Amino acid sequence: MSEYFSLSECDVIGFDLDHTLCRYNLKETSRLIYESFARYLVEHKGYDKDLLLLTPATWDFCFKGLVVDLEEGNLIKLAEDGTVLRATHGTKNLSTDDIIKHYGPKREWKHFNSLNTSYTRSAKYYFYDNYFDLPGALLCARVVDMLNKVKINQCFSNKRGAEITSDIWKDIVAAIDHNYNTSAFREDTGTYFPSVKCCPGSYLQPCSDAVKSWLRSMKNSGKILLLITSSHSDYCRLVCEHILGMDFEELFDIIITNALKPGFFSLVPQQRPFRTLVNDVEDSEGLPSLEKPGWYSQGNWPHLHELLKTMTNKSEPKVGQDCFLVFESDCRYSLCVMQRYRGMTETGLCVWRLRLYGMKSPSAVSNQWGSYFVDMQKNEGEETRRLTWCCHSIHTYSTMAIPSIEAIADLPLDFKFQRFSSDKPITTGYYPRPPDSLLKWEEN
Repeated sequence: MSEYFSLSECDVIGFDLDHTLCRYNLKETSRLIYESFARYLVEHKGYDKDLLLLTPATWDFCFKGLVVDLEEGNLIKLAEDGTVLRATHGTKNLSTDDIIKHYGPKREWKHFNSLNTSYTRSAKYYFYDNYFDLPGALLCARVVDMLNKVKINQCFSNKRGAEITSDIWKDIVAAIDHNYNTSAFREDTGTYFPSVKCCPGSYLQPCSDAVKSWLRSMKNSGKILLLITSSHSDYCRLVCEHILGMDFEELFDIIITNALKPGFFSLVPQQRPFRTLVNDVEDSEGLPSLEKPGWYSQGNWPHLHELLKTMTNKSEPKVGQDCFLVFESDCRYSLCVMQRYRGMTETGLCVWRLRLYGMKSPSAVSNQWGSYFVDMQKNEGEETRRLTWCCHSIHTYSTMAIPSIEAIADLPLDFKFQRFSSDKPITTGYYPRPPDSLLKWEEN
């Protein structure tokens, strides 16, 4: 395999709307998302109104790649082998002794192999990998803080003891569903969608002319462009019209909404059929196969792959997709634009907009959680430098990493990027430069 990768090699290039093309005003959007969840808990579940009060420093807690251990009631940060590097109960840090008490002397999280092979959620844990539910980690932690106060009944009178973890989580999931379910946009329910519909310019930033020209140039050069999102079609339309223009549909050959990644890329029997849309309402009958390009809802990778074979007239079209949570597919390149992770079979390109609040540089270190890429493991007075699980996943399943689409929009399609490689330095594969924490890793 060549040590270089070029977009010109791809027959098909896919984009994740939510995590690559869409440019959010993260400061305002993160506040809105948090408020949407918190308001539901206060107004519908009787939680303390103090949940609605936040300070700027609070946002340091929001950190991508955290896992909620629902059995222990902790938030954890993992090393590449599943070792618990850091943990909190609520927003309070757990000491090394506390971590060992929960996870044993080797600090092993017992569900790591399940998460590491599926990158999906379960009844045992929840992986925070995207901006749309990440504020839920902060909210869940703050609820735990309140419940741990002496006057616990003033916060939530009917949930105590061993039930705290499961009951809190049910309420958090209900808050997410209340704000993001597929009918919420159309029916103006919840807090999130009505706010964005009212003032989209407060939360969404238009793509640069360079990005729009880049998309057009790829399509004009014969590339098949795919837009995929877990958002429903009505919200997708609002976002695209604001960030790309009213003619955004002309930029893409195929648009897939309500895809529910990474399940979209799962194989039988989990796959959902594609459905056509009429006025943003899904047809009740699923399609047995995908026969032509267009705008569809739900769907699955095998059916899409068959369509791409027909459109490219190739038995194995080279497909580039911008997230690594799409394993077990036949895509050649996963362009993991580091909002998402994991690659299709063997390759990916990442964009590392890692921090939520938008107040620090993308690879900035959290005061509470440290670096996204590297951390120190403390055991018996000794410190060992470790790669994080998220960093390891990116290197394992991605081709390359970039800080944003804008970073490559002015480059020719045949520009050659260095690939990630197990026999190359850990900093190889990042364009235009590696994160500072990895540079320091290499220096040491």
